[in-house]
Amino acid sequence: MDYNTFTRWLLHSPFHGLLSRSTASLVYTGRKSGKVYETPVNYVQPDAGDLLVTSYRTRTWWRNLRGGTSIGVWLYGTKLPGMAEVIEDEPGVAEHLMAYLKKASKHAKYFGVALDADGNPVAGDVAAAAKERVIIKVSL
Repeated sequence: MDYNTFTRWLLHSPFHGLLSRSTASLVYTGRKSGKVYETPVNYVQPDAGDLLVTSYRTRTWWRNLRGGTSIGVWLYGTKLPGMAEVIEDEPGVAEHLMAYLKKASKHAKYFGVALDADGNPVAGDVAAAAKERVIIKVSL
């Protein structure tokens, strides 16, 4: 059993609490293939009703979510309906990445983002990280 298979199983199980505070699973349909995919992702929830997910631009899975797409979200052991929106423009990515890192500053090191004396992400570092990332905003 590979990591993604195990993670999906865990998120669907009564043991989801081991991961659910930071990991969800997105269920979506491939635009060309019509195949249903399920991808575990790390997320933050900057406000009620929205999740922010990041991915490298070089990955391809998120391209199925362009243009606003209805998806399923396995969150806290329950499959919920959601709407995914991909943010690709660098200023938009930087804005949402800043919100992501303000909520989860301990993840800043994984993005190559330094924190200032007050523990806030350094804007220049966030802008640089935005060149390599996209944001998937999921509305529940």
